[in-house]
Amino acid sequence: RSTAAAMALSGVRVLELAGLAPAPLCGMILSDFGAQVVRVDRLSRSGAAFENSDVQARGKRSLALDLKRPQGAAALRRLCGGADVLIEPFRHGVMERLGLGPEVLLQENPRLIYARLTGFGQTGKYAKSAGHDINYLALSGVLSKLGRRNENPYAPANLLADFAGGGVMCALGIVIALFERARSGRGQVIDASMVEGAAYLSSFLWKSQSLGLWSQPRGENLLDSGAPFYEIYRTSDGKFMAVGALEPVFYNQLIKGLGLNFDELPAQMSFSDWPEMKKKFASIFAQKTQAEWCSIFDGTDACVTPVLSVNDAASHQHNKERSSFIKNDQGEISPRPAPVLSRTPAVPSCKRDPFIGEHTEEILLEYGFTKQEIAKLYSDKAIESNNLKANL
Repeated sequence: RSTAAAMALSGVRVLELAGLAPAPLCGMILSDFGAQVVRVDRLSRSGAAFENSDVQARGKRSLALDLKRPQGAAALRRLCGGADVLIEPFRHGVMERLGLGPEVLLQENPRLIYARLTGFGQTGKYAKSAGHDINYLALSGVLSKLGRRNENPYAPANLLADFAGGGVMCALGIVIALFERARSGRGQVIDASMVEGAAYLSSFLWKSQSLGLWSQPRGENLLDSGAPFYEIYRTSDGKFMAVGALEPVFYNQLIKGLGLNFDELPAQMSFSDWPEMKKKFASIFAQKTQAEWCSIFDGTDACVTPVLSVNDAASHQHNKERSSFIKNDQGEISPRPAPVLSRTPAVPSCKRDPFIGEHTEEILLEYGFTKQEIAKLYSDKAIESNNLKANL
């Protein structure tokens, strides 16, 4: 990427220890904005089925290293001596057992930013427990707010804790620490807990308790599918429209677009009429196709938008006009990095994702290992190289 020099994080060297979902997103964000990200993979012979399921490897290179061998752990210590950031996704205590804890690495490189991304954080009762997005979301208090009336709470895919509270918050922490390091010259340890990240993300939920926004049971409030004017409705062709007509001036436009007479309806905020109004709105939305509703509501301030499939989102006129989705060399479509910076925007790589171990030698040479040292690491079975690219 010749434009890398112009990007905001150019020159920042990141080591990302391979893991599931949240840490790879964190590394990809840094890579998209110009950092040189090396994914440190386990050797392929370690055989876990999900090993190469990192779909967020854009712009990264792969170094295959066996951290369980003393020579592999020693190699990582050396790499950290020349790195700015380490992203570490293991449960509390794993790195310490390998002799790669922050005390060791920060003593050798006081400028290192050691980012620890875990579900429950480095301390506390659950620090050593296994978990997934749904568990972290549950413990954060957020899950209790999600779901429809008279139904169990439900977790919206694994977006909130893994990615928003995990990967994105960790990337924010790293950028904050890099900014501070420019003044102090010192690195630090980041304890990024997905429970706390999801909770922090939901600050509005906590701070709006006193506004009465959440005084009703789950699914019966203004913003959680209780209101008829903040809801999703099915269209005649089996698609959906999203309605967010909260303010009275927007609500009026919704009513107009639906062909109803404002004076014949109950007041917008008449809670007791909400269930009845929902049925009314639902029956009207069910009479036209999604495209027909779009032609009625596009260009108005009724806050009514189509619910787009992933494929449709990429081809929607608004998103196309902003180039909101990008294509890589393989023709895969994905979201463009956000937000957009005017002077130093992200320029995401279009190349395919790296094979495990594809760049092992070039990375070690870059970080100051000699050819002899690399040969020794091979014979110690501490590294492996994947030269598939020669056959491509």
